[in-house]
Amino acid sequence: MLFASAGMDRRGKEGWLKVMAYAIVVTGGKQFRVAEGDVVQVPSLDVEPGQTVNLDVLALHNGTEFKVGTPRLADVRVTASVIGHGRARKIIVFKFKRRKQYRRKRGHRQNFTALLVQKIEAAA
Repeated sequence: MLFASAGMDRRGKEGWLKVMAYAIVVTGGKQFRVAEGDVVQVPSLDVEPGQTVNLDVLALHNGTEFKVGTPRLADVRVTASVIGHGRARKIIVFKFKRRKQYRRKRGHRQNFTALLVQKIEAAA
């Protein structure tokens, strides 16, 4: 599994398998590695479920070569449809100072938008 995350070929039952195309996109100030058919949770977007969004592409791997934008690739487009909105699991923020009777416990749940990546299109 280490090789698949690095974008290299990996050995399967029938020999070498090709790693499918993927793109590095940015949305909400965070970067995500996406491929066609992936469902990804991104920071909350103000878009209704069922609508499509276009994501900015920073890098693209098409199976043979790796392209990096400066800072974005203008000729590559990633189209995704909004599946829905939700909230991530709760995290606990606990502040503590020893011997001072100082304890603060707060919870936080981050809002997210679930996206289904439909197409990765690159101009020829």
